[in-house]
Amino acid sequence: MEERIVFHVDFDYFFAQCEELRNLDLKTKPVAVCVFSDRGGDSGAIATANYLARKYGVKSGMPIRFAKKRLEGVKDAVFLPTDFDYYSEISQKAMDVMKEFADVFEYVGRDEAYLEVSKRTEGSFVNAAHLAQQLKNAIRYSVKLSCTVGISSNKLVSKIASDFKKPDGLTIVSPDKIETFLDPLPIRSIPGIGKKTEEKFTEMGFQTISELKKLDVFSLNSQFGRKNCFSC
Repeated sequence: MEERIVFHVDFDYFFAQCEELRNLDLKTKPVAVCVFSDRGGDSGAIATANYLARKYGVKSGMPIRFAKKRLEGVKDAVFLPTDFDYYSEISQKAMDVMKEFADVFEYVGRDEAYLEVSKRTEGSFVNAAHLAQQLKNAIRYSVKLSCTVGISSNKLVSKIASDFKKPDGLTIVSPDKIETFLDPLPIRSIPGIGKKTEEKFTEMGFQTISELKKLDVFSLNSQFGRKNCFSC
């Protein structure tokens, strides 16, 4: 039986990268794309920021006023409102490119998708690496966007892998390397584990995935409950 191979494709700082497409001057400036609230002024939060802005500590979810404080004194910093219609248009073009590379395609959101590629790679991770690079090149040529790809035998590890080397990265985790790859990562690397849950694990003395593996299900239930979702 051929090995199952799954790509998780994640576009780098998607909203800000889209803004750079229509204004090339933004590529050399710290850019933050903002979701402004109805209260006016600087109320609202950062949707995403390019990597120049991130060097100053600006990140997704940060209140706009805090982000402006971080970029205070940076004369060429740019704050832009979201343009979801435009982002959706760019996203659709990129998704159409990705579909051509997939046995099975799963849309997740404007900036990410899963691709099952087991058949066309013949279950080979070497072939998968070549296919992923071809995909990245095709997206860059057709849509002018960079993306990061994580490759493994399942969706969860692929998603974690796509966040491992950013931007414009490619991380391959073959089945025999999964434990080695995951063990040293912080618990927060697991999708769905948020800040509060991470803090709780830290209080319990667990900081890495390797350490978390030592925790039995009964202890988890007693701390978080059976129905708890690690998204808090």
